[in-house]
Amino acid sequence: MAEFQGLLSKMAVALPDEGDVAQYQMVLGKQTVAMQPFIGQTIQLSFESEIHCQACNRLTKKSYSGGFCFPCSQNLAQCDLCMMKPETCHFAAGTCREPEWGESVCMQDHIVYLANSSGIKVGITRFNQMPTRWIDQGAIQALPIFRVQSRYQSGLVEVVFKNHVSDRTDWRKMLKGLAEPVDLIATRDQLMTECKDEIEALQQRFGEQAIKPLVDETTLAIDYPVQTYPEKVKSLNFDKTPEITGVLQGIKGQYLILDTGVLNIRKFSGYQITMVV
Repeated sequence: MAEFQGLLSKMAVALPDEGDVAQYQMVLGKQTVAMQPFIGQTIQLSFESEIHCQACNRLTKKSYSGGFCFPCSQNLAQCDLCMMKPETCHFAAGTCREPEWGESVCMQDHIVYLANSSGIKVGITRFNQMPTRWIDQGAIQALPIFRVQSRYQSGLVEVVFKNHVSDRTDWRKMLKGLAEPVDLIATRDQLMTECKDEIEALQQRFGEQAIKPLVDETTLAIDYPVQTYPEKVKSLNFDKTPEITGVLQGIKGQYLILDTGVLNIRKFSGYQITMVV
């Protein structure tokens, strides 16, 4: 039996090669713990009644915006609404709270993609976040369809496509393993035809080099370390249940699948946790 303790962060993920099983590491402070070896075993996760802001590290009674204290959630650019709705990015207007941060994060190449996690969806991610973003969403397939020069532009392209396909993941369906493989290339081609006029208008506005279709990409298949998917999804919560114990049946997205319920690790970033395995 081993014990690990530290401030919880979202799990580190990796995909060594196409078609491989996604690999997960629990991140507790400076410690990383490979989780695959514990599948099929009982694990215990205990919340030690401390929450730290992941930006300033101060103690906070409640976590805001996915791991921040209230002041940071109100003041940091990464907590602004435009992170959820990139088409509202205001960097070009000169009103970004942290222009240097915006330059390093938002004004970088982004990918618009199609993925299949609970069904087909459209999404965006920074170029260097593939395939991390897709694994975090529990996608079993992903296909890049555009490379664009900024987060704002990627948001505008996403808006065009989400008039035809969802931009959300049904996390309960994803955790039940109900998504069936689909032909993302055929879906891309159909959407390109349906959205041709709007995409051309964006290319005329920003330049063809700013919004480039990716026509030669292939669909990436992703498998997950899951022994058993739950028939019913019961969400576990450290705020309601400080000590969570169960047999680890699998990992998908940022969720631990236990025989007692599912735990969204990312949701509890900054929580002081003790893990016994």
